[in-house]
Formats: sequence, C-alpha cells, structure tokens
Amino acid sequence: IQCVAAQVAHGEPPVYVAVINDITLQKRAEQELRYLANFDTLTNLPNRALLSERLSRAIVRARRQNHRIAVLFLDLDRFKNVNDSLGHATGDQVLSSVAKRLRASVRASDTVSRYAGDEFTLIVENINGAEDAAHVASRVLEALGEPFQVGEEELVVTASIGISMYPIDDVDLDTLIRHTDMAMYRSKSHGRAT
Repeated sequence: IQCVAAQVAHGEPPVYVAVINDITLQKRAEQELRYLANFDTLTNLPNRALLSERLSRAIVRARRQNHRIAVLFLDLDRFKNVNDSLGHATGDQVLSSVAKRLRASVRASDTVSRYAGDEFTLIVENINGAEDAAHVASRVLEALGEPFQVGEEELVVTASIGISMYPIDDVDLDTLIRHTDMAMYRSKSHGRAT
C-alpha cells in the first residue's frame, strides 16, 4: 500500500490517495521457485543443492560442537529394470515410496535427500561412531526390504549403501561426498543389498 498526501489550499481538509497492489500471486510464484530450486518435485525431499547447503551447515555445527556426522549414499539396486519392465510411472511410485520409508528410518533432525535418479543421501548428525552409522544403514535396508505394493504388483527393492564419516574420512564437503559414493560402489561390488 502506498499513501500520498496531496497539497491542498489553506483551510481545506487534506486529500490522501492510496494505491493498493495485490502481490499474492507474485509471492506465491517466489515460493514456488524457491521450492523448485531446493526440493525434488517427485519425492518432496531436498535436492542436491539443498543437500550441499545442509551438509555444509552440519559440518560447521559438528566442528564447533566436536560431533561426528555420518553421510550415507544409497543407490537402488537394478532399478533400471523396474523402469524398463513396468514403466516410468511405476518407477516414480516406487521412488516416492522409498523416500517415505527413508524418512521414517531416521530421526526428524536428520536429512534425507534425493541426490539424482535412484540415488539418495542421508545426513545423520550427532553420532558416536561407525557402529551408529552402520545401525542406521541396517534400519534403512530393513525398511526397504519390505515389498512395495504398486497397483497389483508387489516389488522387492534392495539398495547398496556407502558410508563416510566427518571428520574421520574428511573435512571437505566434496571429498566427503566422493568418499561416500566410492564406498557405495564398493558395497555394490560385494553383492548388492549391503
């Protein structure tokens, strides 16, 4: 709202002119753009950009409070077969269901993000050590081990998980992610679902 007082002759009451602009649509569009820039539209999980921001903040907190962070990189095993045999719509339903199960497997304060395609990343803060990270990974594998009901199809989806720890594996964000990715590929080479 803009309000302007108009000049008037002596003795006359002042005249005000108000211009009102409804910016509701503009604000909605800004919110939508902010959402699209930071979240995956299929799973409603943070995307890679927001993951980097959250991991950077988690590293700062961990450095300041002398805590450890586990970063888990998860890749669905043979997911291409789901898309190829049952179609991308079914694949999308499975990815949405995987996202829900991942969120249910960790604390509300932890971050679950969709990194790309059928890859997900979890940031688990304030853990004691590798045993805690392995326990989280086991919970995730257990949650994904239950069959997914998609229409009349019942699908079993497994995942391979790589884990790296801050500050044990590295203190640099990009190197930490790269180590986690390498650990995941090592997991895949050992028979998948590990």
